[in-house]
Amino acid sequence: MNAQQLSMRLTRVASHVPTGATVADIGSDHAYLPCYLVSQGLAERAVAGEVVKGPYESAKKQVKQEQLEDKIEVRLASGLEAIHPEDGITAITIAGMGGPLIVSILDQGLEKLAGVSRLILQPNVHAKAIREWAQTHQWAIVEEEIIKENNKIYEILVLERSSQPVAYTPAQLLMGPVLMNQQTEAFQEKWQRESAQWTNIIASIESTEQTLEIVDKKNELVQKIKLVEEVLNGENS
Repeated sequence: MNAQQLSMRLTRVASHVPTGATVADIGSDHAYLPCYLVSQGLAERAVAGEVVKGPYESAKKQVKQEQLEDKIEVRLASGLEAIHPEDGITAITIAGMGGPLIVSILDQGLEKLAGVSRLILQPNVHAKAIREWAQTHQWAIVEEEIIKENNKIYEILVLERSSQPVAYTPAQLLMGPVLMNQQTEAFQEKWQRESAQWTNIIASIESTEQTLEIVDKKNELVQKIKLVEEVLNGENS
């Protein structure tokens, strides 16, 4: 992978960036995504934010190598602290982290979202945390994708600010309102796998002391399995 040839995962993330956007890529690593967006004419300008010194230096080197220093600024900062008001950021990409970490980044930088019209988020795990955040903060899920690459399954969530309150069902929060309707092969594989893991966990804790905590955990997993079965069987849409 490089700035001209992204992984399928990052190519799909890039596809959801509005043409002409000014993008902030948070946790940019080698800055491949912002370099690709700007060099392909998909984004006007970009900020690459990185909290770790090593990847920050790699990103600086990559931007210089691509001769994009006039259009991409690399900043060493935590989360949305990489964004300055004068940047005029209209879209934010955060890819390759867990859902709860993405949510903490958004929560810690809520004031930085002023003027931002689209969030493109790619959690490696626990996408539900992002959907719950979207519902709480009145961002609508306008698009979702689920892809399989190198035997790993990834979800991509595209959020836009909503003028109306946003409400999702428990099944939609867990599995995704758009993804549930599409029922792709990757979607079915993911949730069959998850359901099987939960079933194994339930079996493994049956022989342990049934404390209140254990019983609550078991009931939570049973409810999740039920939701997944209903969706996969077309009973819950």
